[in-house]
Amino acid sequence: MFTFNKTLTSHTMKRKILTTVALLLSFGAAFAYFAGIDGKWSAMLKGPDGNEFPISYTFKTAGTTLNGTVTSSIGSFDISDGVVKGDSLWFTANINTMKIKNKGRYYADGDSISLRVGMRSTHTTLKRALDK
Repeated sequence: MFTFNKTLTSHTMKRKILTTVALLLSFGAAFAYFAGIDGKWSAMLKGPDGNEFPISYTFKTAGTTLNGTVTSSIGSFDISDGVVKGDSLWFTANINTMKIKNKGRYYADGDSISLRVGMRSTHTTLKRALDK
């Protein structure tokens, strides 16, 4: 009877250790996935008049929080209210007195973000800039 309990306890302990390791690896993989969004991204954004202009984003994540800046020909502006959840991201670009909501999806290939900008649902695809 003692051998049975010892074996049962050994199996239970191994299962708990393996479960803990699996959870830690999952959290680590998720963190590494979202850490991949950090850096500089650029795109051409089409304005309401149909003209395109260059725009760049610099993202920095801390857990599920997203911060950074948006830079265009009119200046550099802070990002606020940023969240990264799953493969999605949301943030507000504070451009002068305007607060422009952005919603996007980060792709697993690591080199593109599909982004919907503002009320008009302007769509652009960000590409990782060479000078991270």
